[in-house]
Amino acid sequence: MKTVTIAHSPDADDIFMYYAVKFGWVTLPDVHFENVALDIETLNVEALKGTYDITAVSFALYPHIRNDYALLRTAVSFGEGYGPKLIKRKGERLKRRFKVALSGRYTTNAMLFRIAYPDARIVYMNFLDIETAVKNGTVDAGVLIHESILTFDDTLEVERELWDIWRELAGEELPLPLGGMALRRSLTLTDAIAYERVLTEAVRVARERKDELSRKLLENNLVRIDAPTLDRYLELYANDDSVEMNDTQLRAVDRLFAIGYEHGFYDAPVRVEDFLIPHEYPDFRYS
Repeated sequence: MKTVTIAHSPDADDIFMYYAVKFGWVTLPDVHFENVALDIETLNVEALKGTYDITAVSFALYPHIRNDYALLRTAVSFGEGYGPKLIKRKGERLKRRFKVALSGRYTTNAMLFRIAYPDARIVYMNFLDIETAVKNGTVDAGVLIHESILTFDDTLEVERELWDIWRELAGEELPLPLGGMALRRSLTLTDAIAYERVLTEAVRVARERKDELSRKLLENNLVRIDAPTLDRYLELYANDDSVEMNDTQLRAVDRLFAIGYEHGFYDAPVRVEDFLIPHEYPDFRYS
């Protein structure tokens, strides 16, 4: 039996989108999917090394790994009028060179933040530690991601929504690309197509059996939030639009890559359609 490693973050939306495979609801003959849960910046760094067969990544990282990984259409997280939040202690004013905690150099929120606040002094830390660092004054502000955007302490307030930065940079109303999945190019094309189909089916089944899957995640202590917050969070980041990227989402990813290139984050322009797995291959192969 072939073993394929899938790496994802430990936040609720990634777990939700993967665990239909973990629980055996979706399978592939003669393939064992082994999962690894790591914070998103660790996954980004490991993707630069080519560590995992299939891995969650920040969309902003992808152009750096385009030669080694294909971008999958499924298990994606976008913001639609929402997203990461720049927070500070209530009532405090941020100076031009304020000290800020970000969840990682290669995250989408970090790229957008660095464009909007070029003079800020950045400290990178695990996303779970950012809220505490702001509360105790280690930093002046921090960008919250994942479930923290819904649960942060009431001694803190939002200075700016990353969604607003994205909208200004994009120049039009497009969903904010946050996280996606990438698959190692060294895998055979037939295997790559099969794995993407399994993951797509896993997200589709997760959505169809949302209540049942959410209950199992809560009962097994696999998520850090309560049931009402989980339900709200999944509707933000693991919704029906997470099953397979649509044309508007693909256009948004293209715009993100263009913004990154325009601001010197990438070495070349990148067009997302050039780096997807070709679905039509089996039809040509067997026709």
